[in-house]
Amino acid sequence: MRSKIVVLCLVLSSIGCATMSDVMKNRQNGTVQTYPVSEDDAYKIARQVFRWEGTDTIEERKEENMLLTSSSVGLFTMGTFIGAWIEPIDSSHTQVTVVTKRKVATNLATSLTEATFHRRFAQGVRILRAGQSLPDDAP
Repeated sequence: MRSKIVVLCLVLSSIGCATMSDVMKNRQNGTVQTYPVSEDDAYKIARQVFRWEGTDTIEERKEENMLLTSSSVGLFTMGTFIGAWIEPIDSSHTQVTVVTKRKVATNLATSLTEATFHRRFAQGVRILRAGQSLPDDAP
């Protein structure tokens, strides 16, 4: 399946295909929110949001304050590359930046939008602040 995606990206190269590198380069254009959670809780929530949204393997680069993942081909999309940056402001507030890029520029949809990530992240914050554990399945 992955080889078909690579071939499709090569065929559509005149239109443009994104890479994870594009996500990392576009951090300054990402959607930023500040949340009343610690850095550790922010990492927990971000990982769980990715799981809730069915992303692929999550690569954690804590030394660079980021998580990287992608989503696979779906009904309306060829997939999405996603990056989240977790930066503590103080011991109880964290700034979260997220960037999503369509794998193929002509896709009309991404499997996870920046707005959806932040909406889900805010749900995770509310769950933790209520003293509950983050559920395995999306709320």
